[in-house]
Amino acid sequence: MHNTYKIKITITFLMTIISLSAFCQSNVFKVTLDAGHGDHDFGAVYEGRIEKNIALAVVLKVGKLLEATPQIDVNFTRKTDVFIDLIERANIANRFNANIFVSIHCNANRNTAADGTETYVMGLSKIASNLEAAKKENSVITLEKDYKQKYEGFDPNSPETMIGMTLMQEEYLDNSISLASKVEDAFADLGKKIRGGGVKQAPFMVLHKAYMPRVLIEMGFISNPTEGNRLNSEEGQNEIAKAIAGAIIDYKKEYFGSGESEAFEVKPSQKIIEKQVKDTATPLKSKTNLQVIETKKAIDNTKISFKVQLLASIKKVALLPRNFKGLKNISVAYENRVYKYMYGETTDYDEARKQLTEAKEKGYDTAFLIAFKNGEKISIQEAIK
Repeated sequence: MHNTYKIKITITFLMTIISLSAFCQSNVFKVTLDAGHGDHDFGAVYEGRIEKNIALAVVLKVGKLLEATPQIDVNFTRKTDVFIDLIERANIANRFNANIFVSIHCNANRNTAADGTETYVMGLSKIASNLEAAKKENSVITLEKDYKQKYEGFDPNSPETMIGMTLMQEEYLDNSISLASKVEDAFADLGKKIRGGGVKQAPFMVLHKAYMPRVLIEMGFISNPTEGNRLNSEEGQNEIAKAIAGAIIDYKKEYFGSGESEAFEVKPSQKIIEKQVKDTATPLKSKTNLQVIETKKAIDNTKISFKVQLLASIKKVALLPRNFKGLKNISVAYENRVYKYMYGETTDYDEARKQLTEAKEKGYDTAFLIAFKNGEKISIQEAIK
């Protein structure tokens, strides 16, 4: 009888340990780090400064910092000097079920005075400089075996051909922009120049097939002797690795909690709950003000409708035209602790595209279309079908 009791206690103890282990695993925040280029693909090379080596050195340092942080699990597309296909880099992140994908590179320019950092999210930008950056990184696929069959319909010298291949990018764009912004803020704290004044969009193949929030970081120009030598030094690599790791940890805390007592969401939720947001900074003086500020609900919820998402922010802003570069008919949704501000609403896809163009002309370069059915967010592809 005594032995039976001891066995029961032992089994109970083991089951508790297993349960706790499973719970902790479910709360792990997963990060895939990608060091650009590798092996026969050297990337940019200037006066002994080699992109593939610098990218790998920084990635390993970022990984070490993250691995020392509780409840963060890291995997790498490469940890040695090997060549990995672009599509396989994304697949590594997908198989790992990563919460974020971070691809790290160095920049280069014939103008050796060019300097500063750039952080990109996946997008179909038509800005010439962004397309050139994508063209440079996408050219790697020509080194892959049977690349014409593997990337059928895609021309690395014409990134716009990715438009026909785009899938689900809008599902993660707002989170990607938030992560990229945190990276740029961390670089700014180091005193680094932020080129272009903000997060950029470009059609990078390495980001295209990764189904989670993802960013591509250009740490600086190795063609610039001063910046390049800094990136090629141990001190410079440690500095930038701390900045990138710090940005990832900040993103994890904001969207997934500190990990001390919270349960994490594995992926950003696709369901949006709309809220009426009023200007609490100043008292309302009339019914007219109230009508301007409130979200409009003219569209039948049972039908498919389209909106233009302008931006995502942790700040609540009054829905006044002056706060949105003169745009009217602004609505807001609160999701994953972020306010998502949207412009317009229509059941006509062509009209929605016109509204998107209007938003971009106003300066919202990272705006994109989203769709709803029965009050829930669905993909644009599903809505069009």
